Amino acid sequence: MNAPTGKELDALRAKAQADHRALRSRISRLSDDAIDLILRDARSHYAWTDKPIPDGLLEEIYEITINGPTSMNTLPARFIFVKSPEAKDRLAKSLKPQNVAKMMGAPVTAIIAQEMDFWRELPFLFPHEDRRHLFDGKEAYCKDTADRNATLQGAYFMIAARAVGLDVGAMSGFSNAIVDEEFFAGTSLKSNFLCNIGYADETALFQKLPRFAFDQVCSVI
Repeated sequence: MNAPTGKELDALRAKAQADHRALRSRISRLSDDAIDLILRDARSHYAWTDKPIPDGLLEEIYEITINGPTSMNTLPARFIFVKSPEAKDRLAKSLKPQNVAKMMGAPVTAIIAQEMDFWRELPFLFPHEDRRHLFDGKEAYCKDTADRNATLQGAYFMIAARAVGLDVGAMSGFSNAIVDEEFFAGTSLKSNFLCNIGYADETALFQKLPRFAFDQVCSVI
């Protein structure tokens, strides 16, 4: 563990605080158009054009995603980008029949997975205090932390993909056990969910489904 100390730590903290103040002074909030693009008017998609996604764009999405917060900076999510016909055929084994065409038609399907031994990386990710003892030998706590934070990172990933101009369609209609056997056998990775990404064919869209009003599901106490 090589966490900064003393004057070096003070300087880094001062810079982080100044950088955040500068960000807030430069951008007070996203535009309504930007919010519409990433959430309010965004849609889940099931059909795709054949426009490809360059690997550089996948790297950009990852760079945005990895900056989203997780507890203790654990960052348990791992992203496997399924592009080749051979890899698609392997993934298709896990899908419910109605989801096969959705996945096969997408330029890329991301397997959002989680590293169950994420805590071993804490000396790098959380260097100022060794917290590995909180997880070592505590399988249930590790699973709970990995599930929650990898799912969060999957949501960041979907928003990041939309932010750079792509469309997304998350899927849970598959067998995690088959994905894990096909792609992660002999490792400490476990699948969480799948997400198709690409440029949508909007002709497959139907009307947007209802959403709850604030008063139906929110309380201010």
